[in-house]
Amino acid sequence: MTFSIRSLVPDDLPRLLALNNAAVPAVNELDAPALAALAEHSHLAVAVVADGAADVALGFAILFVAGADYESENYRWFSGRSTDFLYVDRIVVADGSRGQGLGQVLYDAIFGAARRELLAEVLCEVNLEPPNPGSLAFHDRLGFTEVGQLSTKGDTVVVSLLAASV
Repeated sequence: MTFSIRSLVPDDLPRLLALNNAAVPAVNELDAPALAALAEHSHLAVAVVADGAADVALGFAILFVAGADYESENYRWFSGRSTDFLYVDRIVVADGSRGQGLGQVLYDAIFGAARRELLAEVLCEVNLEPPNPGSLAFHDRLGFTEVGQLSTKGDTVVVSLLAASV
């Protein structure tokens, strides 16, 4: 099976909300208005789909560039460090679709967008507490390195702040 990237459309949002909330605590839980606002205000919001079934998102990514009016603690930390980046606010792959290379497809698109826009790095965070070792290993394979750690959400979450050169 082959996969493609396409822009998010409003009809995707109910499925993406379910995917997002099934991935908690790797990502924070959202309600429908919050997800719609994230997608609307992002720099780029994409879905990964199986070729021949482009109406069913199997995963998605929401991204921001420097200078966005965005209050995320992690985004603000990165904004204090750099002004030349593409920030992965969230990347989620459906539980039943993991292990098929969809994360790689999404990151290929993310790095492609960063290259087209002449951005220096791609930034993201991965939970250390609660632990997400699979995601840490995946990001390590993609060339991400830790540039800091941050305790967020009232010290209930600790993240590894990661960067990869474009």
